[in-house]
Amino acid sequence: MKILLVSPHTNRRRSYLNKYQYPSLTLQQIAGITPREHDVEIVDERYEDINFENHYDLVGISCLTYNSLRGYEIAEIFRKKGVPVVFGGYHASLMSDEAKKHADSIVIGEAEYNWPKVLLDVQKGKLKPFYKPEKLVEPEDIVQARHDIGVYTTMEAIQVSRGCPTGCEFCAMQKIEGPRFRGRIVDQIIDEMKIIKSKTIFFADASLTVSPSYSKKLFKEMAQLNKKFHCFGNINVLSRDDELLKLSQEAGVDKWYVGIESISQENINQAGKSTNKIENYATAIKKIKEHGMNVTGFFIFGLDHDTPETFQKTLDAIYEWDLDSASFSILTPYPGTRLFERFEKEGRITNYDWSRYEEGKVNYKPAKLTEEELLKGIRYVAKDFFSVKQSFKRSFNRHHLNPIDAVITFVSNLSLRYFYMYEKLDI
Repeated sequence: MKILLVSPHTNRRRSYLNKYQYPSLTLQQIAGITPREHDVEIVDERYEDINFENHYDLVGISCLTYNSLRGYEIAEIFRKKGVPVVFGGYHASLMSDEAKKHADSIVIGEAEYNWPKVLLDVQKGKLKPFYKPEKLVEPEDIVQARHDIGVYTTMEAIQVSRGCPTGCEFCAMQKIEGPRFRGRIVDQIIDEMKIIKSKTIFFADASLTVSPSYSKKLFKEMAQLNKKFHCFGNINVLSRDDELLKLSQEAGVDKWYVGIESISQENINQAGKSTNKIENYATAIKKIKEHGMNVTGFFIFGLDHDTPETFQKTLDAIYEWDLDSASFSILTPYPGTRLFERFEKEGRITNYDWSRYEEGKVNYKPAKLTEEELLKGIRYVAKDFFSVKQSFKRSFNRHHLNPIDAVITFVSNLSLRYFYMYEKLDI
């Protein structure tokens, strides 16, 4: 069969910045599960257009909430041509009845066990409306992704584990991958890393600090590869485990992404992020930097205990910690999360237009802020952090011995300034 795998995108305006975005691995994983007897094509609309005139025997669409409506549009075009369409991904899994109105079939949850069944049923002409998981995927059954197709960005991705035991209120990962940590066989991971051509690999995992013993074993084996790695980690481990930090640096990790989320412990406790203690933030960031690695902090604004004073206090903390980079988002009550359920019960959801469910738009009533205060506050933080002065300071203070890296970092910071000012934030 000729199979098209699609990642929809609401804004298909091309930008040179796109190739520096976090890489997506989902479609490459689906392609990896697909028997090689089939011809697979991947299209990510952030980078290229779909040729609706091409012949396909099956179309698979994976989407999140924000791009689900575009996914439905694509599905309708192909279905009118008589091509069966199958939906998967977070939104279709959590809103399966809605998604089924626009598709012939829905794969709910992880795909490793059910996608091969879908392909056989399509060939038999007996496609089922829903394919539900009977159990969570065992780590040894996670096959190599197809790194020979669907590569658009300057770094590629790999996934070494499934699940997350933390279970934050604003995240739906536990409903899809389970409240667990299951790591793949290390030798299989190393084999997959060896076929990746990119010099930098992004870990598409919730965290590489959930099981320090597992990650240490992996890091020791990664040291032979001579590559760079970016990965997520949690405050509780990064603030105390020097051995893990040492091994990660020796393995080639040069950037840790840390979900700081908020400088308010009340917010952290309400969100259920048990790994975060405010008093450990500075220590974790300092330790990572002392081991020669960069730190990007992820922040969410609009949590229930945020006030108009939160924005300046957060900015002051960021400068005190000397973060290398940061990501700023507005709280988003995604369907299927406990947050969405709570806000619905409280009558606080203000918008059900899924195309607005990006992290720069407000779709609920904040508790201690007006919508205008929230939007202006996050814009103020982003504008200050990515100002020419601060961007220059971060870039050339860190890379004073390597002017090329300094210039690249500086341009990247200014690009992020443009992104926050004119693309991400709904102002």
